[in-house]
Amino acid sequence: MGKVVVVGGGQAAASCVARLRSKGFDGRITLVGEEPVPPYQRPPLSKAYLLGDMAEERLYLRPQSYYDDNAIDLRLNAKATGIDRAAKMVMAGGEALAYDDLVLCTGSLPRRLPAAIGGDLGGVYTVRTLADVDAMQPVCSSGKRVLVVGGGYIGLEAAAVCSKLGLTVTLVEAAERILQRVAAPETSDVFRDLHRGHGVDLREGVGLTRLTGGDHVTGAELSDGSTLDVDLVIVGVGITPAQDLAEAAGLEILNGIAVDAQGRCSDPAIWAAGDCASFPHGAGRIRLESVGNALDMGELVADNIMGGGRDYTAKPWFWSDQYDVKLQIAGLNTGYDRVVVRQDGEARSHWYFEADTLLAVDAINDPRGYMVGKRLIEAGKSPAPDALADPQTELKALLR
Repeated sequence: MGKVVVVGGGQAAASCVARLRSKGFDGRITLVGEEPVPPYQRPPLSKAYLLGDMAEERLYLRPQSYYDDNAIDLRLNAKATGIDRAAKMVMAGGEALAYDDLVLCTGSLPRRLPAAIGGDLGGVYTVRTLADVDAMQPVCSSGKRVLVVGGGYIGLEAAAVCSKLGLTVTLVEAAERILQRVAAPETSDVFRDLHRGHGVDLREGVGLTRLTGGDHVTGAELSDGSTLDVDLVIVGVGITPAQDLAEAAGLEILNGIAVDAQGRCSDPAIWAAGDCASFPHGAGRIRLESVGNALDMGELVADNIMGGGRDYTAKPWFWSDQYDVKLQIAGLNTGYDRVVVRQDGEARSHWYFEADTLLAVDAINDPRGYMVGKRLIEAGKSPAPDALADPQTELKALLR
């Protein structure tokens, strides 16, 4: 049935190859990973793994034996460096690999601080790969002073872990509030109070001017004129799609590798899935940075390589763990004009509406709210906001 080469070492790549085999694809499958370990899950890196509560092997999506047993040629430490579209070859690890279908699951890259402001000093870390966290872990010890740059989910999760490990934590967010790009003020308020309650010096509307030190960072100058003594810096200022390989091959790029509704790139023999891919959504196109999207797109592409002809319908969901608080998100809140707050004991949820249409929910230690919200959004149902706000309303009744 031909040769499939999949480039990537995360959820999208792993789900694509597993789906191909489980659906009966009997051709050759080669999985090319840039890192020295099998495809692994990344969300625990900034949480359980950094905290030391999860062994490396538990990060692996499947053990090495799975690839052997299913005749998947796993090429590790093999960076894909070029695609010859005419010859249908991809260069990886110094070897030319032939393909009938090529799947790009190249993921995303962390934004780094510019070298001009000290971003290349020793002791400055990002949280994206196993190697990143392995390098950081030994210096994340009690009594050290850490500056976390960025108040998005990665920065907040890293701050929570460092606080639990006994470090002195300062977090700066240049925007006027944490989570400003992704959540309502009501959600920001909850997590601001949470972090400050755990002793984090959280500063909003304050940016980083520059880091100081010789070879290793020792201090930071902030935009409000203040200075800090620091032992390490964790940078969580967003990610960008890993699209260089596709761009160099002349594939269409639109905020990531552009694919059609079935996951196919501008070259019909090449597909893309996960963080790196932008796909049609509503009247435009979006790119989703989430485990759920990577899993679903990887499986979609596998199905369509085998002739499934299936269009992608995104069902966005996300989560974040900080201290003893679990945030679960369903839907996309883009365009919201109203937030309905529901407080039911310790469970709290924020429901995003555009006029009378439910768009998304942030559920905070509220698994029932998350599950009901997810089902409502996927079914296109919008309950009455007043009913949602009333803790006497049985949530499951809203599904009927």
